[in-house]
Amino acid sequence: QVQLVESGGGLVQAGGSLRLSCAASGRTFSTYAMGWFRQAPGKEREFVAAITWSGGITYYADSVKGRFTISRDNAKNTVYLQMNSLKPEDTAIYYCAVRTYAVYGEYGSPYKYNHWGQGTQVTVSS
Repeated sequence: QVQLVESGGGLVQAGGSLRLSCAASGRTFSTYAMGWFRQAPGKEREFVAAITWSGGITYYADSVKGRFTISRDNAKNTVYLQMNSLKPEDTAIYYCAVRTYAVYGEYGSPYKYNHWGQGTQVTVSS
């Protein structure tokens, strides 16, 4: 079992920045990828960014490309999401997820992750 704890959410003005962190504990030796998803009220959960654990290859949703950066610290079993130039439409609950089985590809699908954090609220005011 893997436990994920997100932190770093909050209220920020449009154009501002936030850095989210997600610390993993438990059976982290079998991590293949970690991702960030978000869910706004009344909307489905959507992909934001993902990173492969061994090679550090990154993937982004078009809506955040060039503004958000995902990174990882393997020694700390932590993944980060640096969010710059935030917009009101970025307001959502942000969830961290981990894939602990050896399937490659489809990093944007929430169904390909088998452990989830509790989420952290990000609110961007206009």
